Amino acid sequence: MGVVSRGPAETRRTGQVELPERIRSPWWELGRRLLLALGILVGTVLLVYLDREGYRDTGDATPGDPNGTVTLVDAIYYTTVTLSTTGYGDIAPTSDGARLVNAFIITPARIGFLVLLIGTTLEVLAQRSRELFRIARWRNNMGHHVVVIGYGTKGRSAVETLVNNGLDREHVVVVDPSPVALSDAHADQLAVVTGDATRRGVLQRAGVAEADQVIITTGRDDSNVLAALTVRQLNPDAWIVAAVSEQENAPLMRQSGADSVITSSDAVGRLLGLSTLSPTLGTVMEDLLTYGEGLEVAERDLLVTEVGMPPQSLPDQVIAVVRDEKVYRYFDPVVTLLARGDRLIVVRPAKELPWAPRPGTHDEDFATDDG
Repeated sequence: MGVVSRGPAETRRTGQVELPERIRSPWWELGRRLLLALGILVGTVLLVYLDREGYRDTGDATPGDPNGTVTLVDAIYYTTVTLSTTGYGDIAPTSDGARLVNAFIITPARIGFLVLLIGTTLEVLAQRSRELFRIARWRNNMGHHVVVIGYGTKGRSAVETLVNNGLDREHVVVVDPSPVALSDAHADQLAVVTGDATRRGVLQRAGVAEADQVIITTGRDDSNVLAALTVRQLNPDAWIVAAVSEQENAPLMRQSGADSVITSSDAVGRLLGLSTLSPTLGTVMEDLLTYGEGLEVAERDLLVTEVGMPPQSLPDQVIAVVRDEKVYRYFDPVVTLLARGDRLIVVRPAKELPWAPRPGTHDEDFATDDG
């Protein structure tokens, strides 16, 4: 499955929506058709030239050559005017064999030649129309999606985590001005809005106003802050998760509207320090951060059978409890006993989905406030 090449970056309009394609590059298709057309042209020239005794060139008839012998140049000339349906009539088949060849070989070749040329033009127009239709349909279906601003290493990892946890790729929109990011996102079958995420028009084309979550992972903290401010203005209700490189910029990011701020440099540095002091502890931390292997940190609903129990007594390893939108550590006196509406942050085997109950309890009722 190939990805459509969109041409040089400077030919793209800022904020242009581009959806992933499942066809070959148009340059590959164009080159293939040109080669086919050239093959038809060369084949017809050889066919006419090899059967030149069956043709007469009235335009070159002389007393010494009353039939007008057909040369290679004449064969090329006859082929071009015939395949293009011009047909001046100065060169014509005279033998029965030449006429049959014209009827059953050259005429179909003429039709095929025209289909290749006209079909290529029509397909270019149809492809553009189809792209506009797909974008319009995508906009109509867009809503409650996730917008990822910046598709570098952090952005790709965030998307893969979401997809691995059940999010459909069609519900993810990438915003990035880089042609490399555009190519990577299309290879991952993601819709892309090309442009600077600090501009309102670009974010509006990405449907930020209708998005449920926005992930901001550009390479610069100042761009992340400005993007968060713009996103918050367009969508006061979106859950914004942003990355910053320096810890000192985290408060500013929160003031800009981010609900959750991840300091990438500090997180990496802490993991490096832990791995240096205790290689085994570093291995466990890396295990928790690696998706699909070993242990996972997950959030799940409280089960009816678990209401009134202390967090430490549950089969799952509870590390935190979410109550009334606040997070409490498992040993906090506030959550000594679990209550309806609580959500649990647990460590569990990676094979379990993060939102599912423990293995063997998938059919139990959740202890929600309205359950």
